[in-house]
Formats: sequence, C-alpha cells, structure tokens
Amino acid sequence: MAVTPDPTSYREAIGRFATGVAVVTCDGPQGPSGLTTNAVSSLSLDPLLLLVCFDNTSRTLEAVRGAGRFAVNVLAAHQADLASVFASKREQHEKFAEVTHRVEHGLPVLDDAIAWFACELHDLLPGGDHTIGLGRVTAVHHEPQAAPLLWFGGGYRAIG
Repeated sequence: MAVTPDPTSYREAIGRFATGVAVVTCDGPQGPSGLTTNAVSSLSLDPLLLLVCFDNTSRTLEAVRGAGRFAVNVLAAHQADLASVFASKREQHEKFAEVTHRVEHGLPVLDDAIAWFACELHDLLPGGDHTIGLGRVTAVHHEPQAAPLLWFGGGYRAIG
C-alpha cells in the first residue's frame, strides 16, 4: 500500500520542476487586479486556450469572475522584484502603483513582459484549494529575444 506524501514533501518535489513566472491581470469591478503565478499552461490550439490556476481565496480570482477576461503577462529575467510585488498581500491599487503598465485590448499589461496573452474567460473549474481558469486567447504579443524569469527550487532563477 502506497503512503500518501505530506504537503511539505510534495512542495519540495514539485519545486524541482522549473516553470516560467507570470502575472495574471484584469480590470475588475474594483479596478485593476493582479497576482503572480507559475501555474500557467497552453491547453489547446483549436480553439486557442490556456489555463491558469488561482488560489480559491485570491482577490484576483474574484476580479476575473466579475470581469470575464484577463491577461497573462510572462515575466522577463530582470522582473523578479515585480513578481514579488504581485505575490504580496498588498492592496491591488498599491501593486499597480509600483509598476509601469498600459492597457491593451481593455486589459492591464505590464511593461517589459516578454509575452502577454489577452483572454476571455472560457470556464472556471474546481481544483482542490485552487480554481483552474480556462482562457480563450484573443490577442498575443511576444519579444522573441528576451530571457524569461523562472521559478525553481523555491526561488526565482534566470537561464544561464
């Protein structure tokens, strides 16, 4: 009979899987909202879908529910400080006051992101202590030569 791993062991093991770092943003009923995540994945090419995971207690999840749309901003190697801002529990207006951003397709997009995806909310699915958001991609932009920020082993990393 297999022993169920404890949450700490699980986190340590999954932390060995290197991922990109993104900030999900939206312009919700209370204004701009955003959070840092490494749980983003391409889901489908037909239709164009991506998925992002939200903590069930996230204020940004509630903003996305209300707005029905969101953007995924893929961070550059030099944006670890920005990732920390959006990972904090600060008020949303304080987070956006600390970063430069603009509006693209009606959504807040972070300056210097190496890629961004504008999405219409396609579905929200339960996933334990998280909610899986499916976004139908309506616009994309990327900087082909830019290096990404990574999350590995419990910290931010850069390639190289």
